[in-house]
Amino acid sequence: MSPEISKYIANFPEDVQEKMQKIRKIILDEAPEATEKLGYGMPGFYLNGKPLVYFAGYKNHIGFYATPSGHEEFKEELSKFKQGKGSVQFPLKDEIPYDLIRKIVKFRKKSKDIKYGKENHD
Repeated sequence: MSPEISKYIANFPEDVQEKMQKIRKIILDEAPEATEKLGYGMPGFYLNGKPLVYFAGYKNHIGFYATPSGHEEFKEELSKFKQGKGSVQFPLKDEIPYDLIRKIVKFRKKSKDIKYGKENHD
């Protein structure tokens, strides 16, 4: 695990840290070969040197960034959250949709693996 990402997470209140650590664990469970590093000032996860997903903590939400393709695939499930192009905001006051995050990471991993010649046969 990246010390710089651990340091990033440690700057937040304990309840937010717990949520971000859970998101981090989901990403690494689904893509153990991903590399972690700060990108755009937030925790980023990369496959084959290309972005898989990012997340970031804010005062009232956790931002999750899975690129436009990741969000398009799950647009119906994400429709109840505030969104931007390739981003979604999960309010801290609400339950974080960890199962949905897991599905998005799986989708992104599969699309990256296929694109770069490492097709995954689950």
